[in-house]
Amino acid sequence: MENPAYNSAIVKSFVHWSILWGLVAILVGVLISFQMVEPALNFPPYFTYGRLRPVHTNAGIFGWAIGSFFATFLYMVQRLCRRPLWSDRLARFQLWFFNATIIVAAITLLLGYSTSKEYHELEWPVDIMVVVLWVAFAVNIIMTIMKRHEEQMYISLWFMLASIVGVAVLYLVNAAEVPVSLFKSYSAYAGTNDANVQWWYGHNAVAMVLTAPPLAVFYYFLPKSTGVPIYSHRLGIIAFWSLIFMYLWTGAHHLLWTPVPDWIQTLAMAFSIMLIAPSWGSVFNGYLSMRGQWHQMRENYLVKFLILGITFYGLQTLQGPLQAVRSFSAFIHYTDWVPGHVHMGTLGWVSLVMFAAIYYLAPRIYNRELYSIPLANLHFWLVLVGQLLYSVSMWMAGVQQAGMWHALNPDGSLSYSFMETLIEMYPYWWARAISGVIYLAGVGIFIYNLAMTARKEEPLSSTAKQA
Repeated sequence: MENPAYNSAIVKSFVHWSILWGLVAILVGVLISFQMVEPALNFPPYFTYGRLRPVHTNAGIFGWAIGSFFATFLYMVQRLCRRPLWSDRLARFQLWFFNATIIVAAITLLLGYSTSKEYHELEWPVDIMVVVLWVAFAVNIIMTIMKRHEEQMYISLWFMLASIVGVAVLYLVNAAEVPVSLFKSYSAYAGTNDANVQWWYGHNAVAMVLTAPPLAVFYYFLPKSTGVPIYSHRLGIIAFWSLIFMYLWTGAHHLLWTPVPDWIQTLAMAFSIMLIAPSWGSVFNGYLSMRGQWHQMRENYLVKFLILGITFYGLQTLQGPLQAVRSFSAFIHYTDWVPGHVHMGTLGWVSLVMFAAIYYLAPRIYNRELYSIPLANLHFWLVLVGQLLYSVSMWMAGVQQAGMWHALNPDGSLSYSFMETLIEMYPYWWARAISGVIYLAGVGIFIYNLAMTARKEEPLSSTAKQA
């Protein structure tokens, strides 16, 4: 098939909806950060921190991240397989069912229906919607790959398949529960087993939702943006299989110093440290792909987003394994260090890569040149400053919290009450709220730039359309 008719309309629709849900996630995130410093901003019962916080995380992970992965996966799979989607109707169903699921999830969480499991708060009817959605997506991607006209499977396709299979297994196992009413259920596991399964899911959801998909996107869009091939496809494949094998054993490092058996904790620590190697395999692959091209960091706004994104991935995958060491975990666990770590991954790694991918897609789905490259550069600097201010302030807050919690008087009593540590957090929490506003301003510019691109009059040249 020399000139396959790729479906760009579905890609454009997913781009629009993922940006909308991403905006909701950031707006709610900024609101709850101000609720931390101004409790009067809590409006019970629906708009309190306790109910808005899962709305923020679910909109960010499932609405923005997975929505933008749907868009880029549907774009990439057609080109990497050199054939149209297996089913356009299934893709259209996936789009509308995706939005229906997000809306139902937001409403039920605001009404207080929650399993209380981190990153898996949705009650069982919404779980069923998630499963239906994922099956529709998986069938279309897998059938498109099976019917491909390109013999070799590029590394991005491997990461796509791993994400599809991994999320399915994780979600189904952790979602095992006993319904007792329409919106209430109890976990099928109990006690330590429940905690172990939950964090096996919680940590590996980071792998299969927030690591494998953006790596698929990075490996595709970096060569497209620089105009030179990836340094080593073989290194990419080795890093891929190592990452997939090692990640699934690490979840229990969230349960150090708990009743979980000691050998499980030790196994999780060991695999967490080993995980540095495959993670940095992809980081080095990205850096080495820039040999002779580093000048593009100054000239090409797409490269700025992608290389800073993979840099934050590298930092994240050093920080994470170090946090899995018992002594360090005992010091920083349950402090504000943890949200600083998480947001370096979500704002710094995932979002920077996805911003680059959408900027790359924009001229192709709107058939217009990007409205303003200077605005794209301003967007880059605002989200970079916002993300750094957020993470650094939370790391400092976490260290101070941990230090005060662990301080003892000569008689062995605590040096500080919990209230005293809380008061000391206020300057950092103000910094977190302000950093959210800066990041939100960057996203506002991003949306304005895309909207103006769609409204431009002169079409994109045929040469520039080639992807």
